[in-house]
Amino acid sequence: MVKAIYFIKRKPGMTLEAFGEYWRTRHADAVRKVAGLRRYVQCHTIPSGYRKGEPIYDGVAELWYDDVDAMRRIANSPESRAALEDDAAFLDMSMMDFILAEEVLQKDAPAAPTMMHLVEFIRRKPGMDVAAFQRYWREVHGPLGARIPQMRRYVQNHVRAGAYRGGRQPIYDGVAEVWFDSTDAMRQSAKTEEYRAVRADEPNFIDTTHPFPFIITRDFVML
Repeated sequence: MVKAIYFIKRKPGMTLEAFGEYWRTRHADAVRKVAGLRRYVQCHTIPSGYRKGEPIYDGVAELWYDDVDAMRRIANSPESRAALEDDAAFLDMSMMDFILAEEVLQKDAPAAPTMMHLVEFIRRKPGMDVAAFQRYWREVHGPLGARIPQMRRYVQNHVRAGAYRGGRQPIYDGVAEVWFDSTDAMRQSAKTEEYRAVRADEPNFIDTTHPFPFIITRDFVML
């Protein structure tokens, strides 16, 4: 299974309410018509994420396919092209980007629609090769994070190797996703020894020269 994660901002001049409504209804209807798509989840940035200004993204869209070949075949279908054409109706296309990733499950539990979903966008430590970054994240840092008591579910999304061919560099090297029962639970987690151990470990494999961006979302399972 391959997972596409799209990073999105709303069209300039569009209100958050109009953006969210359009994404959940008309655009979701268009995407659901795409045959062969295995799963489709919309992650909408929560309103409190705008209190101190515009967050980096208004949300992320997550789509699952059987494999890359299936994704390419699906992209050529009339339904897929129609869904892509609809993006311009509500998205700032100049801000849109994506990664193709493979999931690494670090803590397994159901993600309820009422949960808070923390989505972090990660770049590897300068000078660290991709394989070493992914191995450290998966085998060392992941188990550390999974020990945080308030964390219900933890998924690492590792960018596929093909994104680096020919010296290319994707926008991010990975996306971390963590689910909590509430924002209070999220705040409580930051007071734990397990959380402090996670933060202390980050400079070993993450680019910490700048704070890495994140959003907190509510999720809508569309397919």
